[in-house]
Amino acid sequence: MRILHVITSLETGGAENLISEMVPLLNNKGVEVDVLTFIGGETPFYKKLRKNGINVYSLARKGSVYRVGFIFKIFPFLKKYDIIHTHNTACQLFVALAKMIIPCKCKLVTTEHSTENRRRSKWWLKPFDKWMYSRYEKIISISEIATKLLIDYIGYDSKVITIPNGVNIERFHSARPNKEYKKEGDVIISMVAGFRVGKDQDTLIKALQYLPTNYKVWLLGDGVRRNEIDNLISKLSLRERVRLFGVRSDVPELLQASDIIVMSSRYEGLSLASIEGMSVNKPFIASDVKGLHQTTIGAGILFPYQNDRKLAEEILKLMEDSLYYQQVARACYKRAQLFDIDTTVNGYLEVYNNLLLQ
Repeated sequence: MRILHVITSLETGGAENLISEMVPLLNNKGVEVDVLTFIGGETPFYKKLRKNGINVYSLARKGSVYRVGFIFKIFPFLKKYDIIHTHNTACQLFVALAKMIIPCKCKLVTTEHSTENRRRSKWWLKPFDKWMYSRYEKIISISEIATKLLIDYIGYDSKVITIPNGVNIERFHSARPNKEYKKEGDVIISMVAGFRVGKDQDTLIKALQYLPTNYKVWLLGDGVRRNEIDNLISKLSLRERVRLFGVRSDVPELLQASDIIVMSSRYEGLSLASIEGMSVNKPFIASDVKGLHQTTIGAGILFPYQNDRKLAEEILKLMEDSLYYQQVARACYKRAQLFDIDTTVNGYLEVYNNLLLQ
């Protein structure tokens, strides 16, 4: 069985993280799996895949992921693999178009990683999206809510299957804390997320205004909104209390050195970063939005979307009540164990095997 995973890049993000964790495990199970990116670059996820012996190809070094020429560059890959598995819209679209143009026997699979996207707000794109999804033999959705919303959007459910995203729980739980950046007396609140439209680092930064000065924020990630985030930090005079780490390969160690993990978002599918945050046995706080609500409720703490004052209150409550702190931390770790990466890998492998039997 030869499988190619296609993704726009291996920069920071949930889909990118999933591929870096899952592909080597599939390979260990005797499946030959390669990765194709539209835009290349030696990112931590790229290096992790290469370290595990995975072939990583790229169509370009930089620039837009929406280049029509990519369709033709995809042609040779269609004939080399039994299954092409896409992630992200540009890949979903261009692979579907490429297979429509060139005859080949490979099966197409895609993963829907979020509950929302900007396309769904544009009514004129709906017929086009329905056509695109129809080109795939199987659509994997990463949470029950994401599945429901996708089915409501495309109007059919026969191809859609839910396989929750997974995390290498033990790697995060057993990591040794990296305290290089933590001063004595600091309370560290960390958030791991790309700096892009769907995320809301802004609310976490604003919450610092209502917390003592020894409370610090670590932001792990990068992206198109970095300048906006940087400007907000300056505007609020919080330069000494917010550290921008960029994309890191030692996320487990940095989370272990933190006191509280936060995920402030506008929407999510099933956030791998959230599961990772719960895996380190620290309290986890999330925006009460689609995707995060379902993952967090009954374990971590939910705060109203963009309510920085309430977020600050929840942080203070945790740090001022050690019994409550430990109770939430234990519940979060227990919840994280439901999303171990092995379950995800086995689910994907079952989909691949069933498709090749058809």
